[in-house]
Amino acid sequence: MTQPASTRTTCLACSAPGLEPILDLGRQPLANALRTLETLNDPETTYPLELVLCPACSLVQINEIVPPEILFSEYVYFSSFSESMLKHAETLTSELTEARKLGPESLVVEIASNDGYLLQYYKKAGVPVLGIEPARNIAKWAVENRGIPTVCEFFGSEVAKRLAVEGKQADVVHMHNVLAHVADLNGVVEGIKQILKPDGIALIEAPYLGDMIERCEFDTIYHEHLCYFSLTALNRLFKAHELELRDVKRVPIHGGSLRLTLGHAGRGQASPAVLALLEEERSWGVYHIASYRPFADRVEALKAALRQLLGNLKSEGKRIAAYGASAKGSTLLNYFGIGRETLDFVADRSTVKQGLYTPGTHLPIVAPEALVTDPAPDYTLLLTWNFADEILRQQAEYRSKGGRFIVPIPDVVVV
Repeated sequence: MTQPASTRTTCLACSAPGLEPILDLGRQPLANALRTLETLNDPETTYPLELVLCPACSLVQINEIVPPEILFSEYVYFSSFSESMLKHAETLTSELTEARKLGPESLVVEIASNDGYLLQYYKKAGVPVLGIEPARNIAKWAVENRGIPTVCEFFGSEVAKRLAVEGKQADVVHMHNVLAHVADLNGVVEGIKQILKPDGIALIEAPYLGDMIERCEFDTIYHEHLCYFSLTALNRLFKAHELELRDVKRVPIHGGSLRLTLGHAGRGQASPAVLALLEEERSWGVYHIASYRPFADRVEALKAALRQLLGNLKSEGKRIAAYGASAKGSTLLNYFGIGRETLDFVADRSTVKQGLYTPGTHLPIVAPEALVTDPAPDYTLLLTWNFADEILRQQAEYRSKGGRFIVPIPDVVVV
């Protein structure tokens, strides 16, 4: 069974040919295509998953494009299930409300606003908001449960033009952990320009290529994440649409991200932080395929180390589970070949995911209480390692009873 998809031979950002391979993760199911009990034995669609470099503009990307309607029209990731995401959003919105002097006459727009996890804090502060969210189920939830006005569409230049004509131009545009998901990069960036007031700013957060390479975060590669951004690639993309980088900050969310501030060209200047990071990337060879070869080697070494540890524990009769039915967990389990022969279940706080099964590996997804219910697992593989501090704190009871977590990234450690 095959869904329509396309393999690109040219760059998503600059359309240059000659994409060079970095890492091939084989054929994989869609990372958020969770299974029901009724469909567990049905044929499962898989797609190639290969990471490549555009040597012309430095954009690292995957070359298999699954239509966004398949990936995002119905979605299972609700940001509000993460305490870390809520705290991150509340702190950021408070800072921006004060710094930009936002009030009842302002407008804040978030592209891919999910369940309103971020816009709710502006709303509480009396700042008008507008969410743009393509997933029907999540957009509906945001409207009904948080009262967040939400346009249920895929954002792009046409949607932006319509909103601008309606007078809905933004003082602040937010886009968090979204740009990497976008196939129409140029259309979305052009849309940001159109929806932004002349003196407005866009604040974009995207996982950082430098952190992914340095920390061997290969499991952030899946079909929803089309691009893996360096600041160099982003700078070229924004300049092509007369937007300019004003500032950049490295933040720890999602295993290491860039927080970018940008505005209309000619109305500001780049901070020293922007210039310093561009120079740092130039020095480590962001345009050259040789700079990425050690990353692929480290992934294979990590695979061998984790499989050996799990194999040894199983041979000792230990019970092993996993925590976090995440997209990154799907990539790791499927590429490393770890499934029901090793793991008993995957625990996850999301009630939307509980009762379903992981793609490819078909592990049952259960509530976290399973970790402290006899017979409890001796070890739990932490697939959502990017929220390790939060999860280890939540699972204090499990750990107090002798349960231990295996953190697989950037190196395999037991805590």
